Amino acid sequence: MLTPPRTVVRREGGLYALERALQRRGFRHVAGADEAGRGACAGPLVAAAAILPEGRRGEIDGLADSKLLTPASRERIHDEVVARALAYAVVVIPAEEVDERGLHVSNLAAMRRALASLTTHPDYVLTDGFGVDGLDVPGLAVWKGDRVAACVAAASVLAKVTRDRMMVELDGAFPGYGFAEHKGYITAEHTAALRDRGPCREHRFSYVNVATVSGRDGAPPRARRPADARRDEPMERSCPPGGTVGVALGEQPQPPASVGEDVVMEGGVR
Repeated sequence: MLTPPRTVVRREGGLYALERALQRRGFRHVAGADEAGRGACAGPLVAAAAILPEGRRGEIDGLADSKLLTPASRERIHDEVVARALAYAVVVIPAEEVDERGLHVSNLAAMRRALASLTTHPDYVLTDGFGVDGLDVPGLAVWKGDRVAACVAAASVLAKVTRDRMMVELDGAFPGYGFAEHKGYITAEHTAALRDRGPCREHRFSYVNVATVSGRDGAPPRARRPADARRDEPMERSCPPGGTVGVALGEQPQPPASVGEDVVMEGGVR
């Protein structure tokens, strides 16, 4: 029995090497998926998926893991990804949904929906860190995928910029917390505001630090969100040109991830 030829990933290909290797094996449309806001205790969780064109058109100057870029560079690269991508999609999961379903379950659901929303069907999927089940195409979970694969880096920029813009809007709706600066991550200033003002409806009450200042730390994660926080209508969200935005609602709740799963990410702390 003949074994298939090995897939050679050429180092000189840099961030594009993995996608180019897959394309040489016949996987023409390689999608990447990533999220932003996993480690934040306030604001939505945002996932994105992107398929970049083959060849030079898919090469974006300065593309990298969104956490390694300056805000100005992220904005520029975001607009280039939107302009060049064969397809992209962004999915927003509100804080209330994260509380109800759990962080990890919400994260997987968001990436799955973003991939399913792509207008060009992927032949192969690359995800950052852990695999996403329920897809009808082969895929690979890549450790630090946003630093290894261009399509994952592109998705990370889409998710990060979308979420940062939303947090700036939330800063106007809920002044005093500093959302525009720390984007919902746990900083000394955010902790002080939580202690002095208490949480708002955009905080994640399933997170220990928010539950503690709200006086609901003795309740199970799903029961921590107060009823008055549930009654507020979610913010209206618009679809960026050329892509799709969805709010992952209506799926059956699943057992929540364990509290404290929000490890240090994007400047946040446990």
